Amino acid sequence: MRWQASILLNPYQVIREYLQGFVHLFYPHICLQCGMDELSKEQIICDDCEATLPYTHFDEMQNNPIEKIFWGRIHIQNATTILYFTKDSIVQKIIFELKYNQNKNAGYLFGRLIANALVNNPNYGLVDYLIPIPISKRKTKKRGFNQSMLICEAMVDHGYKVPIFTGLIKSKNGITQTRKNRIQRASKANSFFTLLHSNKLNGKRLLLIDDVITTGATLENACLCLLASQPMSIQIATVAYTYH
Repeated sequence: MRWQASILLNPYQVIREYLQGFVHLFYPHICLQCGMDELSKEQIICDDCEATLPYTHFDEMQNNPIEKIFWGRIHIQNATTILYFTKDSIVQKIIFELKYNQNKNAGYLFGRLIANALVNNPNYGLVDYLIPIPISKRKTKKRGFNQSMLICEAMVDHGYKVPIFTGLIKSKNGITQTRKNRIQRASKANSFFTLLHSNKLNGKRLLLIDDVITTGATLENACLCLLASQPMSIQIATVAYTYH
């Protein structure tokens, strides 16, 4: 009976494979970097290209460049980023896919990379809440999601089992800070965030999550907002570091 059932299933398998091949012909699912087409549905780059990403390994370093950004500005316990960001690099391509092509697979990749780096790291193991940097309602509506929230969700799915706190809110629609220098960003950073249910964070260990860090002005302002709740500690983790 099993042999007969397998024969009956074969035509359906053939049809399914034919349809998958037909779809792939017009909508190829290929590695964003090398063009290889042997990817799972969740992948955006192949395993080989993932292995060659420009990892910083800052999570293994004390007084790393990310922590130094905040020296003299805000007190944080630890800070790290996973990848270097440079112009026209694979990291820029993946971030563009996430923020402008609404490709959630890019967010899943980034969340997995952060989780892999931190889940067994003693400096980041004792955390009570993940806190994604919020974006404006306008950007959320346009993209369909907040990329930092997507990264947090992927972190949880890949073993970093920490609750996500959603009470940090973008309080106004500011002009994008992408092309501003550090002084310009700092001057616009105040009053960007509102904190709801702040009592939940009192005495807690917080890990703030964002996609890219350049000057740290946005993260600094978020930390200042969170400090009003008197947490035990604040740590920072981002996907990429764009340095000058």
